Amino acid sequence: MSDSGWRGSVLKYIRAEALPVDKYGHQPRLYALTQAIGRGLEYDDDVVFAAAWMHDLGVFAGHRPADPAALARWNHVPYTVARSRELLAEWGFPAEKLDAVAEAIRTHQPQDRPATLEATILRDADILEQLGAVGAVRALVKVGRDTRYATVSAVLPVLKKAVDELPGKLELPRARELAVEKVASLRAFVAALEAEAGEHLH
Repeated sequence: MSDSGWRGSVLKYIRAEALPVDKYGHQPRLYALTQAIGRGLEYDDDVVFAAAWMHDLGVFAGHRPADPAALARWNHVPYTVARSRELLAEWGFPAEKLDAVAEAIRTHQPQDRPATLEATILRDADILEQLGAVGAVRALVKVGRDTRYATVSAVLPVLKKAVDELPGKLELPRARELAVEKVASLRAFVAALEAEAGEHLH
């Protein structure tokens, strides 16, 4: 992965801005997943790279609202689309590709319907990041830090929903293949958690 040119600027910026610090791992993993999903397909890697690394800018501390009430209402996507467009233009990203990056970021969540191959690759990769051991860790790390999840019990329904609903939202064949093992491991984790803790999970 090149550290020069606009890609280097993206990497340097996200390394610095991804706060809390555990937010950073998602970006390199996500980009690696896009490469695995897109192998053999003809797509614009500049668009996917930029969108993968920039898509969560609005959830980073310092970019999202600090006030809990405002944060509860916060939709990070419009902010991320607008700020990413500004920053990428400053860093020399090809101007003719900015709209494609914006579209990929705009439709990267499971409930969205991407209209381009680049956006579909990104969305499938982001769904895969919510499955498997990584998905479990990403959810559990929010306990006590995210106002929605005061306890582990509050996260359990999120993990169950991920296992039950997210695989069916994947669109590309390679993404569905990659999901098989991730779904099995997350399902096994949820079952073990419930078996070990029973009604005493907190």
